[in-house]
Amino acid sequence: MFKALKRWWKYLAAKVSGSLEERADPKVQLEQAITEAQEQHRKLREQAANVIANQKQLEMHLSRTMGELEKANGNARQALMMSSSAAGSITTRMIELEKSVEDQKTMVLQATQAADQAKAAVQQNSVALQKKLAERQKLLSQLDQAKMQEQLNTAMSSLSESVGQDVPTFDEVRDKIEARYAKAKGMAELQETTVESRMLEIEQASANSEARDRLEQMRTELGIPARTAGAVEAGPTDTDGS
Repeated sequence: MFKALKRWWKYLAAKVSGSLEERADPKVQLEQAITEAQEQHRKLREQAANVIANQKQLEMHLSRTMGELEKANGNARQALMMSSSAAGSITTRMIELEKSVEDQKTMVLQATQAADQAKAAVQQNSVALQKKLAERQKLLSQLDQAKMQEQLNTAMSSLSESVGQDVPTFDEVRDKIEARYAKAKGMAELQETTVESRMLEIEQASANSEARDRLEQMRTELGIPARTAGAVEAGPTDTDGS
């Protein structure tokens, strides 16, 4: 049961972490990374300063001990010249100081090596930090370009996609307008055809009326009685009486 809960907790933690990572602003994350790098460099400088300070303290201690040794050496010589009983104790002190000087020299040498390594580490980390700071500007510029390109891509894709549930696309509106225009043109052509047919009928009726009038005029000239309403026009008469 405990193992199952532990696995479930790890799963939830990973899921939350992934969600936060997806929603995180890269610019903020970049600044956090730079701030962390600067903080690490500051700590490294403090540690290096402590190492160098230890070296300086050992050097000062060695210098002081060597001064004491030189003074003891002089006192021992003076005591011997004066046949003083203090020459023995002074010599003993001088031997102790000589041993201390040798030990301190070893410690100073080791401290100097550590200080040199600390200085080199600070220098290398400083170069790496400067490189990150320079690269930050490049990354920020790339991030801004990426955002603008994403906005442009979104704008371009919206030209061929529906912008809302109640708003048709550009293509749909265009098809609707073209269909309406085509229908209007078709109706206009039908209207023109109907007008032309009526004009032909009027022209034909006018021609028929004019022909009838001419025919009546010719009958009058020939002395042929005019037709009565409803009479059938007679055909041509037989001139030879047969």
